[in-house]
Amino acid sequence: MNPAPTPLTQEPATLFLVRHGETVWHAENRYTGVSDIELTPRGVEQAGELGIWAGGARLDAIVTSPLGRARRTAEPAVRTTGLTAVVEPELAEIDFGVAEGRTLAELQASHPRETAAFVSDPAAHPLPGGEDPKAAAGRGAAALLRLADARPGGRVLVVAHNTLFRLVLCRLLGIPESAYRRVLPGIRNCAITEVRVTAGQPALLSYNVPTDRAS
Repeated sequence: MNPAPTPLTQEPATLFLVRHGETVWHAENRYTGVSDIELTPRGVEQAGELGIWAGGARLDAIVTSPLGRARRTAEPAVRTTGLTAVVEPELAEIDFGVAEGRTLAELQASHPRETAAFVSDPAAHPLPGGEDPKAAAGRGAAALLRLADARPGGRVLVVAHNTLFRLVLCRLLGIPESAYRRVLPGIRNCAITEVRVTAGQPALLSYNVPTDRAS
């Protein structure tokens, strides 16, 4: 009988983090958190390109946020791989509170003081009615580490959201969450960010790589 793997022998898991395809609100630079917004035609096209990439990526699993825009983005990858997408509730996008469906300019007009505080330090000053960004970072990071721990040696496509992923990357890589807007200004729709996790220790291998250039 082979001994159980130890932290020194356990194979790393590879997570491919992907922001969903473009939605109507994202095309208009509106905050899109817990609202379930449809993909644009360009978003559907981006999802198809992701599906082509997934077909050659030797994936072992597909995991998505519960929000429809993420699940719809994963559908072409499900078809090209034959895998079943698993929904992970803790990968839902952060709730932006009063910002939902609004642009930054609209927020600055209606809530100037709160918006200025948010821009200055978004982790310490979430928008009124919104989720605590540090709590979102914690739940998302824990979900990814659970996925990796359950699949040593596995290759997992994870389809979720822009702000959640940026907060989670900060948490996993030891970057203050207050810096997420500055250090990680944005994740492109359906680009690939590759994270390797070995015995609970994450490493960033690539960030924001278009599907036609990703390994």
